[in-house]
Amino acid sequence: MKLSQEEFKKVIEGTTGKSNYFEDFNPGDVILHHRGRTITEMDNVLFTLLTMNTASIHFNEDMMKKGKGIFPERVVYGGIVSSIVIGLTSEDISENAIADIGYYNAVHKNPVFHGDTLYAESHVLEKRDSDRPDAGIVRFKIIGRNQKNEVVVEIEREVLIRKRKKS
Repeated sequence: MKLSQEEFKKVIEGTTGKSNYFEDFNPGDVILHHRGRTITEMDNVLFTLLTMNTASIHFNEDMMKKGKGIFPERVVYGGIVSSIVIGLTSEDISENAIADIGYYNAVHKNPVFHGDTLYAESHVLEKRDSDRPDAGIVRFKIIGRNQKNEVVVEIEREVLIRKRKKS
């Protein structure tokens, strides 16, 4: 699904929502997260080396410039792309989370390069009660886009989220 330019503009210019308890999410809802995050060279190299990723495509500029990779420049490691996109969703969908249950079906659709800015949206796929009376489970499909509105990553995330306290 591609956002229209008008919808994408709302992502970039909007503000953060306040409704993020279990009751606030319904299947079919789409949450446009309004913060963006630009990926720097330091982000990529540090994360790649900290995780001991040995794929030269992420940290060997000389190799890439010599045409020994499929891209003309270093590609940002997918682990940091996923982490940042999930982080961009956190204030809106998991501020009242008790626990992450799991991440599923992650797919990297387009490469991310140094200087790209990431944005996120979350689609509510399902919600159900849990074995805890104070919380329920919500499953989201998270979509990360770059500044050109190209989808760079899709991830499903399942979260145990607090219910509002009844007075």
